[in-house]
Amino acid sequence: MKFEGIYPPVITPHHDNGDIDKAGFVRMIEHLLQSGVHGIIVGGSTGEYYAQTKQERVELMALAKQVIKNRVPLIIGVGAIRTEDCIEYGVLAKENGADAILLSAPYYAAPTQTELANHALAIDREVNLPIMLYNHPGRTGTAMRDEFFNLVGRSPNFSAIKESTGDINQLHKLALDYPRLALLCGMDDQALEFFAWGARGWVCAGGNCLPKEHIALYQAVVLENDIEKGRRIMSALMPFMAILERGGKLIQSVKHACRIAGLPAGPVRKPLLELNDEERRELEAVLATLKSRLHSRM
Repeated sequence: MKFEGIYPPVITPHHDNGDIDKAGFVRMIEHLLQSGVHGIIVGGSTGEYYAQTKQERVELMALAKQVIKNRVPLIIGVGAIRTEDCIEYGVLAKENGADAILLSAPYYAAPTQTELANHALAIDREVNLPIMLYNHPGRTGTAMRDEFFNLVGRSPNFSAIKESTGDINQLHKLALDYPRLALLCGMDDQALEFFAWGARGWVCAGGNCLPKEHIALYQAVVLENDIEKGRRIMSALMPFMAILERGGKLIQSVKHACRIAGLPAGPVRKPLLELNDEERRELEAVLATLKSRLHSRM
């Protein structure tokens, strides 16, 4: 499986009482498909999987596959603390038609690199699907480093990585030393740098609300090799990216941006809280000027 293009980790819309809005979830997926995304991720942190029951996670897997069918690849997150739980979610993902799984470090456990590799390889043995690694120590507390990559490299299923450390040197290392791992941007404000270093995909939370704009940057830099055009697009997107990558309120910001765009979102689940009035006004102001700036720079 090739991991190329724009892969939004779809949000999970909620009703006001916190229940999952399944009709809204279907609408979000159709919105992304009609916008031309290249794949969809279900069960990522942007989808608030950590605040869902097992039954809810499985129901969303099945519903996503029912909607997507085979139009684009479906990647399903299997995040959990226990290896056994990750395996179970991986098997369920496979049974529900996943084309690949998204695998992060088990949060809170803080494993060593060898322990983390054993964890990942155990999941791989039981699930046997292509794996997109998700390297985000800011959320999990554990970074994937050389020792880990060298150990999991024995299995060809480890075929891509969403790199979200924010460390530009880690980007360089992956691009130079681990070319077999398809490199995917996982830091929205570094997308241009990722593409310049050979990344051919972007797992973008902001793709939920601005999929065509994210696709435009990918097409400009990766497909057309037009760095100058890409710089113009990225400079217009940067105020929005800056909001997403600061302050730990990415999910709330993406959901509010979806609401502004007339898309189903609803509230975030506890323990998160909604944006305050000042944060909403700032985001609304940024989005109000973004499209006009993009139009003038493309």
